[in-house]
Amino acid sequence: MAPPPRPCLLLISALGVFALDSFTKGQKNSTLIFTKENTIRNCSCSVDIRDCDYSLANLMCSCKTVLPLTVERTSYNGRLTIWFTDTSVLGRLLNFTLVQDLKLSLCSTNTLPTEYLAICGLKRLRINMEAKHRFPEQSLFIHSGGDSDSREKPMWLHKGWQPCMYISFLDMALFNRDSSLKSYSIENVTSIANNFPDFSYLKTFPMPSNKSYVVTFIY
Repeated sequence: MAPPPRPCLLLISALGVFALDSFTKGQKNSTLIFTKENTIRNCSCSVDIRDCDYSLANLMCSCKTVLPLTVERTSYNGRLTIWFTDTSVLGRLLNFTLVQDLKLSLCSTNTLPTEYLAICGLKRLRINMEAKHRFPEQSLFIHSGGDSDSREKPMWLHKGWQPCMYISFLDMALFNRDSSLKSYSIENVTSIANNFPDFSYLKTFPMPSNKSYVVTFIY
C-alpha cells in the first residue's frame, strides 16, 4: 500500500501535536505535602502517587523542603493531599486555611490525640489509614457551595488569616477508630468563640461578629 501523500502526513503530525498539547494543558497539578522526621516536603504532582510512597513522590513530583517554623497560611484551590505520621505540624498547615478538596493519609501506627483542626471552606474530605487499619479509603462531602459563591472567596482581614463562612472542625482521633466517617452541621452560628469556648485557639483567629457561619463537626 502506498504511503499517504506529504500534505496528509503534515496534517496528521499537526493534529498529534495539538492533541498532546491539549492533554498536557488539561492536566491539573495537585499539591502533596508530607511530614516526616521534623521536615515538611511540599510537592506539586501531575500524577497520582500511592499513599505514603515517599520515594516515588520525590521521584515523580516537584518537591521542596519547608521548615515547620516558616510555614505560612495559604489557600488551596485544587486538591490537597497530606501524608502525616503525627499531628505535630498539621495545625500549622491546616488551621483556618482555605481547602476545598482535602485528603489526609496516616502513614504510621501512632495513636492520635483528640485534637481538632479548623478548616475553612471544606467541601470534600477523604481519609486513608491503611498503615494502621486495613480499612478502605473513606470520602465525605461536607457541602456543595458553588465556586462562584462570593462567601467562598478568601478575604484577607488579618495578616496570615482568611475568614470563611464554612468552618469544619475535624477530630483527629477518628484515625484511631475503624468506623465510618460522620459529620453534623450547625447553621447560622454568629459567635464562634462564645459557642465553642473549649477551642481556646479560636481566640488567635478573631472571627467577625457580624457574620453568620456554618459549622461542621467531622468525627
